Amino acid sequence: MHTYYLEDFKPGQVFTSTGRTITEADLTFFSMISGDWNPIHADAEFASKTRYGQRVVHGTLGIAICTGMLQQLGIFEESVIAMLNLREWKFLAPLLIGDTVHLELEILGVEPGKSGKSGKICRRFRLMNQAGTLVQEGDSDVLVLTQAGARPV
Repeated sequence: MHTYYLEDFKPGQVFTSTGRTITEADLTFFSMISGDWNPIHADAEFASKTRYGQRVVHGTLGIAICTGMLQQLGIFEESVIAMLNLREWKFLAPLLIGDTVHLELEILGVEPGKSGKSGKICRRFRLMNQAGTLVQEGDSDVLVLTQAGARPV
């Protein structure tokens, strides 16, 4: 892919990433980084007696995976200024070790800024698993350069 600027985005566009399989190492590293060692994530014996029958990957790791997959798309490579928010994030199904997930990113809106050098893109993230199940979804706005804003002064 190549970098998209504000003018390149239109409501209704959908960008789809490649897949990524979640590993035990992912779960362990995220536990170490976050400090969240809840038994549902860290204790195989405990987790085997839950309704999932196994350890569940941290939901917030799903958000991190989405942002990583967003980077892989390449569309914001040279145009992104800042993520502005996360809104109404929903955890709809468990993330499990061995799941292969991908991101579907939908553009919901495009709002030019007053300066003409940047604007806001409203986006919906959908994290899908290998069975086509929607695992997580939420909205996030991002500040993006226009083509004019990307030109050197």
